[in-house]
Amino acid sequence: MSVDVTLWVVFVAALITALATGLGALPFLFVKTFSARWLSLFNALAAGLMLAASHSLVSEGSRDAPWLTLAGMAIGLALVIISDWGIQRRGSPDVSELNGANARKALLILGIMTMHSFAEGVGVGVSYGGGESLGMFISAAIAIHNIPEGLAISLILIPRGMSVMKAAGWSIFTSLPQPLMAIPAFVFVTWFAPFLPIGLGLAAGAMMWMVFSEILPDALENAPSSSVATTVVLAFFAMYAFQHAIY
Repeated sequence: MSVDVTLWVVFVAALITALATGLGALPFLFVKTFSARWLSLFNALAAGLMLAASHSLVSEGSRDAPWLTLAGMAIGLALVIISDWGIQRRGSPDVSELNGANARKALLILGIMTMHSFAEGVGVGVSYGGGESLGMFISAAIAIHNIPEGLAISLILIPRGMSVMKAAGWSIFTSLPQPLMAIPAFVFVTWFAPFLPIGLGLAAGAMMWMVFSEILPDALENAPSSSVATTVVLAFFAMYAFQHAIY
């Protein structure tokens, strides 16, 4: 297979992983109204999914470079704190139908998940450096893994007033760094590979902050703490089992 065709295959594979994120919004085609209690439980579900995703990122990065992963987590934490401070100081722009506090949360979740996708895009490109079979397997696993991540994004956006199709579009948008990063990571695999643990840790640190600073407090507003805790843990269990089933 020629180099040009190989680059095309890498790009298309990474683009498919990005498009799969939009599938996470589809369950909301069958849910039209949300009570305050259900909104709280949706937040708890999103928190559990994001914590499990963070655990996966940290575990993956720590296998190769635990200290680089830890450094990435510190950078991710600092970036999200600075970003949140900047949004609060300047005021949040509207995000589609969302404004005010809802738009602020939307910007944070979209920014964090986009940050996360850079690391996944590098992962796709680096995996193709190990051969087409490995690349196709990793791409398929990331594509399937992206569906519950799209669900986590939709759980934040749709109950706050965004349409299903727009939530699907924004979910896909957060994954667009995957095809954009896969090509250079494949071409310069020996240069990109050492930095992957930093990217994984960066996304995990930012995601964990989002869970504890924004999502869980919202979840506790209109649901008992026992229900919220149970939903978070069950969501973590489900995501953890799902991740191990596809890898």
